[in-house]
Amino acid sequence: MKDNVLALFHAATFAAFGFSVYYDLFYTHVPPEVGRVHNAYAGKFKFLTFWDAIAQTFFFFVCLLNDIFGTNSLTSKKRPFIRRFKDFYHAAIGFPVSMFVGLTFWGLMFVDRELVLPKALDPYFPWWLNHLMHTLIMITTVLEMLIAPRNYPKRSKGIGGLAGFMLTYLAWMHFVYYKSGVWAYPVIDVLSVPLRIVFYLVLLVFTLVLYFAGEGLDRLIWGSSSYSVDKSNKKRKQK
Repeated sequence: MKDNVLALFHAATFAAFGFSVYYDLFYTHVPPEVGRVHNAYAGKFKFLTFWDAIAQTFFFFVCLLNDIFGTNSLTSKKRPFIRRFKDFYHAAIGFPVSMFVGLTFWGLMFVDRELVLPKALDPYFPWWLNHLMHTLIMITTVLEMLIAPRNYPKRSKGIGGLAGFMLTYLAWMHFVYYKSGVWAYPVIDVLSVPLRIVFYLVLLVFTLVLYFAGEGLDRLIWGSSSYSVDKSNKKRKQK
């Protein structure tokens, strides 16, 4: 029964985020005179929100594959590859990136929405799509943590995966600016170069904090059992 509920949740979430990516890509067309940023080089693919929506769609598809071909056991001593990949992906990207996208978006919206989602875009970017990509994306990653156990990877691997993802996006964002002269987010345009560097460092530290928050939350929910598999495997190798 529990496995059926997990599969249903994963299938529904995969469909929701898959639809959000599809709708945003093909139906949210912002006129050039309204949104210069949206019509610049790389289109939707310049935004971390869109990257995260794709990443979450892929993640919940992996979850569904794990429901079918893998295992959701908490203390399975021999986890199949799909389960190990799911656990790593959620720890390194799924939880911290989705929380980063949601929290920074709503934080900046509270300060000045013109920095992240100008009011002029409201007729072209529907409210429900906004909540799918910036609100539901946080709720589902927390729900996933509450209802499905995982075995966290070694911190060096998990943090390495997160750093690789974020630095890749940062490099991509600068490449887009090089090609188009347009920053993906207007907030960057109002910062001087020194402040921009500080801004990046603060955000990267924030993602690191979110990684540890995810690890701590997982330990609080599932206890030390979610770490016992890797430890027991290490002991067997030492013998």
